[in-house]
Amino acid sequence: MDDTATVIFSSGSTGTPKGVMLSHRNIIADIGGIFQVLNTGKNDVVMGILPFFHSFGFSCTLCLPLGVGMGVVYHSNPLDARTVGEMAHKFKATILMGTPTFLSTYTKKCSKEQFAGIKYAVVGAEKLTRLVAESFYEKFGIIPLEGYGATELSPVVSLCIPDYINEKERVKQVGYKEGKVGHPIPNVAVKTVDPDTFRELPANVEGMLLVKGANVMKGYLNREDKTREVIRDGWYITGDIASIDDDGFICITDRLSRFSKIGGEMVPHVKIEETINEIISGDDRAAVVTALADEKKGEKLVVLYTGNVDTEDLYTKLGARGLPNLWIPKKDNFHKIDAIPYLGSGKLDLKKVKEKAAEIDRVKDKG
Repeated sequence: MDDTATVIFSSGSTGTPKGVMLSHRNIIADIGGIFQVLNTGKNDVVMGILPFFHSFGFSCTLCLPLGVGMGVVYHSNPLDARTVGEMAHKFKATILMGTPTFLSTYTKKCSKEQFAGIKYAVVGAEKLTRLVAESFYEKFGIIPLEGYGATELSPVVSLCIPDYINEKERVKQVGYKEGKVGHPIPNVAVKTVDPDTFRELPANVEGMLLVKGANVMKGYLNREDKTREVIRDGWYITGDIASIDDDGFICITDRLSRFSKIGGEMVPHVKIEETINEIISGDDRAAVVTALADEKKGEKLVVLYTGNVDTEDLYTKLGARGLPNLWIPKKDNFHKIDAIPYLGSGKLDLKKVKEKAAEIDRVKDKG
């Protein structure tokens, strides 16, 4: 059970990819937990559109159907919405697993009839925005169930599920909260700690999220030094900032790497990014926020955007949204680009985003 079953490379969205060694125990424990919370049956069919080189696709659309004995139908291009819609309808798919990027594409290009049989739309790999969730629900009548995980965790840690309601017995169990990524799946423990002292924090206080369970990887391939950096007393240090509420629901605030320390204050990129995208056009993929070194304040915020954007108007509206002045990028740090870079898994390629911003900044300084 503890032999290495596979090596999956992390996405490398913020740096160099590392080979994650997952054991048979890791994978079986993870798909067992998913199976229990989704309560799937032999008549369920997964619409398999995620790449197997990504842990979400490997565990949830390859190993899960194989391990629990339910159907699955595959298509190699998740952005080919026309074919995905046709196959979901033809093969009576009941479970769709994807990223917010893919769901946004299906909302625009698939018909309600094609997804009529879908019971669960499970979303992961990146943050699910309210815009994507509401648009998908309005089109298909399906609430996207956001989950959370990491390649090093096989990958699923937690998952929202539909509320359980039994009116006859007057029983209700809440399984879904908007903006949260659900409860930990069975046999997975989580806690938040102070990022500096590792002191455990109480409910509703943001801190570094740590995860423990049979899903924690064996380690990084040929990188014992890196393994020691992220596993402490059996707890995996996720690098994500989160809070856990009184009901045990996890809320992911941001990646620690997606904060900037400006003037001594921690500034969250994702919150600024979401506000900008809401203002621009409601397109959650129109702009991305990154940061570069700054001699005066340590770091400076940079916005890369696509399409036709009135940056003067955008700057004014950002102030009107009530964001702290420190969170509002300077006017000359908004830059138009042809396309925002993404990885094959559908995640933002944050490494390339920063490189592109740095390149634009160098050209601007020379000019």
